[in-house]
Amino acid sequence: LRDFLLVYNRMTELCFRHCVCNLNYRLLTGREESCLDSCAARLVRANHRLMGAYVGLVPALLQRRAAEHETPAGPPGLPASPDPAPGPAES
Repeated sequence: LRDFLLVYNRMTELCFRHCVCNLNYRLLTGREESCLDSCAARLVRANHRLMGAYVGLVPALLQRRAAEHETPAGPPGLPASPDPAPGPAES
């Protein structure tokens, strides 16, 4: 919900600054209203495209995280259980 509100507020601010240039009147002019409609529609379409791409990538990211959690911890390239250090032979 927080992310949605942040996106909504940012979109409102961008479109308002881009389209509304005269604050002397209570109502929007026809030109300002059509500008706001097209600006909001553009940003909503862009957001839908980004969310579609994100939804497409999430399964791959989750699989990669699951695979990383299944592998033993430690730096890559080292064996999971280290061999005993070579030392003097015990009798």
